[in-house]
This record gives sequence, structure tokens and C-alpha cells, in this order.
Amino acid sequence: MASNGSRPLIGLSTYVEQAAWGVWDTPAALLPRSYVDGVVKAGGVPVLLPSVGEDVSALSAVDALVLTGGADVDAARYGEQAHEKTVSRPERDGFEFALAREALRLGMPVLGVCRGAQVLNVALGGSLHQHLPEVAGHAEHQPARAVYGHNRVTLEGLAAEILGSETKVQCYHHQSLARLGSGLKATGWAADGTVEAVELAGARFVLGVQWHPEQDSDDVRLFRALVEATWT
Repeated sequence: MASNGSRPLIGLSTYVEQAAWGVWDTPAALLPRSYVDGVVKAGGVPVLLPSVGEDVSALSAVDALVLTGGADVDAARYGEQAHEKTVSRPERDGFEFALAREALRLGMPVLGVCRGAQVLNVALGGSLHQHLPEVAGHAEHQPARAVYGHNRVTLEGLAAEILGSETKVQCYHHQSLARLGSGLKATGWAADGTVEAVELAGARFVLGVQWHPEQDSDDVRLFRALVEATWT
């Protein structure tokens, strides 16, 4: 819990990918700046948590957690063979699953973004649709490489308290939640029935959204709600 008068420290899991900058092209622990800016604008202090190994002791230094977007979750974690379109990062899975379980054990406020919502779901025993176009019959959730889809979602519960009963979102995912994990309740849906938001029953703030709120710099309500949850 954030101390009186201080800005809450918000941990963000990172990507671990080959990356290029300046004269370098090398493996890196990194995160799109939009996540960092969203946390800052919402009143928090971002703390990057590199997704390497499974030591999550750094979680004790932060007040809340954002499980960020990225590659697919390894299908073996929910007992399936990988689809030909599934591209996973097992090392990152190891860290983030340990991170998610420890944050839930501690009762820490958690926001899962896209992959992060899927990590929450699978960590709690749920499963995923590995290639959403085969389920939904279209590719509107990920219309083209590096192109965000634009959807309207209907909301209930905590998500609706923050964003209202309906909101426009930007999304980029070819997988989605299938069987929900233990204690999770669906609270948001796209027009095609895809689950777009889930929350954990009985938790002060555990919310997963399938879209990318960090892409709208003018709307940081989800990040602000996470920051504010550190004071309760």
C-alpha cells in the first residue's frame, strides 16, 4: 500500500525480445513507452520488472502490478498442443506466471493488458482460444500486422464502474479467453461475443482487459483506477 503523501509504485512486466536502437541489435528487456506514460499520467511511478527467471521478490517493492501485452502464452500451460499460429516466450511465461500468482497471494491490485489478461486467466486454471479468427469467423481483433483493430465493447462490474457500460477500444490479439479461470467473471464482451474483460471475485482490484488501453494517451482511466486502488 502506498505510503501517505507518496506516489504509488506501479510494477510493469517487460517484454524480452531482440531489439534494435542506435548501433545495437541485441536481446533486451523492454516495454513500449505508452505503458510508462499511462502510469505517469495516472499519478503512479512506473517500475519495470524484467521478465527473466522466476524470482519475484522485487514485487515487494511496488504497490500494484500491470501484466503487459506481448507474445502468446505457451499452450502447454493450459494442457494443449500449440496451434501453428501460436508464438510463445516460455522464459517470459515463467516469470509472469510466478509474478501473477504472488501478486494474487498478496492481494495486490493487478491490471492485465491483452496478454496480461490471458496470463491471469491461465494462472487461475483457465484456457485460451489459440487462433480467434477460427472462432469468431473474422480477423477484426487483429486486422493486419502492426495494425490495431477498433472495437466497441459492452461492460459490467468493475470495468463498467471505471469506463461506463460501453466503450471504444483498440485491440491487437489473435487469441482470447476460452474457459475462465477459478474465481474470474467475464465483465466485458465484443459484439461477436469475445470476452474482453474479466475480474476476480472478492479481490479489491484484479481486472484483465483484452484490449490495449495504453494506446489511448487521452484516456488513462484504467491506469488511474489501478493507482487509486493502492490507497484502499
